[in-house]
Order: sequence, then structure tokens, then C-alpha cells
Amino acid sequence: MLSSMPRLTFSPAVSIGLSIAVATGLYGISFGALGVAAGLSVWQTIALSILMFTGGSQFAFIGVVAGGGTGSAAFGAAALLGIRNAVYGMQMKRMLKLGGWHKFIGAQVTIDESTATAAGQIDVDEQRRGFWTAGVGIYVLWNLFTALGAVLGDAMGDPRQWGLDGAAVAAFLGLLWPRLRAREPVALAIVCALVTVLTVPFAPPGVPIIVAALVAAAWGWFSRGPAEEGLEPDVDPANYDGAHETHIEHGSSPPQERF
Repeated sequence: MLSSMPRLTFSPAVSIGLSIAVATGLYGISFGALGVAAGLSVWQTIALSILMFTGGSQFAFIGVVAGGGTGSAAFGAAALLGIRNAVYGMQMKRMLKLGGWHKFIGAQVTIDESTATAAGQIDVDEQRRGFWTAGVGIYVLWNLFTALGAVLGDAMGDPRQWGLDGAAVAAFLGLLWPRLRAREPVALAIVCALVTVLTVPFAPPGVPIIVAALVAAAWGWFSRGPAEEGLEPDVDPANYDGAHETHIEHGSSPPQERF
């Protein structure tokens, strides 16, 4: 049985995961400061980040609280945005084949960034390295900077002026961009972006993203891809295929990665 926690080496997936972890983790400062400003205590803000650990849901929760909403309304908004993580979980279970106690830790760190980092790799061990590096790295840094933001509170001023929200978006776009090399992904991205923009004025925060995700899911369901096509990436970030073909042309075997 293959191990679901491969030996960590500084591979391309690890490098990508660390970059994403730093960019996204820094944005935790913003959540910490906004959580305290919304009326939560420092410890409540930290606990919410540790236990919920999904940025969109966390911001939705404190947004409802700051607006005077009830706890049930805040929980409902957070749960609505968290639906996507359940879908990610099913994808990661199939891709990474996590078992034992790894499955429970993996569930906690299954978020947008860890899922995207894993899906962007071809080699199975690289997928696992990318997932764990991004997931655990973001979890540690997000909670560390959440605590820092909550403690500093008003001393920071408006946390959005630091531009950390832009850093998180830029990191995620960095994962998405290499996949936009064919016409269909570009068309799908444009359609989903338009759906999001058109839905924003009429729907509560977070709902436009879910609507766009449903459009993408419907697109994938009705597309004519081969039946065996699954979650494998449609790009070759580490140029595995190119290296393989080069060695075949020269009559030698491709190099084997050592762990």
C-alpha cells in the first residue's frame, strides 16, 4: 500500500506549496483584525480560525456578526461557503488515497489552495507533497497571523490597506493561469467570471462564487470529454512528459526520482 504521506523533499510541488502558504497565510492578519473589530474576543477569533479554517467562511461569519446578525445566520452563511470543501474532499480522497489518521488531518487542510496545488501535479508523490505542503503550511501561517492580527487589533488600522487580500488572490491566480492554455478552459473561466459579476448585485456575499461553481460543474457534466478522464491535470508543470520523450529519443531510460 502506498504511503499517503511521502518523504518531503524540496521538489517543484513543495516550492509551489510554500509560496502559496506564505502568500495566503499573511492574509490571516486581516481576518484577525477584522474579527476583533466585529466584536469577537481575541480568543474567539483565534478559535474560529483554528477550528473552521476556511477563509471565505470565516470572513462570511464575521461579516454577519459585524452587521448585527444572529449566530445562526452567521453559521448558515459560513456553512454555505464551506460546501465547496466537501467537494474538494471527495476529489482529494480519490486522488491522494489518504488512509488512517492522515485522512482526518487531510480533511482539515483541504481548502482551495491545497486542492489546486495537488491537482496541478502529475506524479502521485508530487500531488501529495503539494497538498500537504500547501495545506499544512497555510494552516500554520494562517493561524499564526490571525493571532497576530487579533492581538494588534486597532493598532494596524484598516488591514485592507496593506494589500494582503490582493496577495491571496494573486497566489490563487498563479495556480490557475497555467491551466488556461486551451480554448475550453479559457471559455469556461470567462463564463464563470461573467456569471459571478452578474450575480454579485443580487445575491448575498459568497453565493455568486457558488453559482459560478455550479455553472462550471454543469459544463463539465455535459462536456464530451473521454469517459476515463478524471482529476488528472491538463498541464505538465514539471515537464515530466518532455523529459520522458527526450530520454526515449536517446535510447535511455528516464531518471528515477529518489526519495
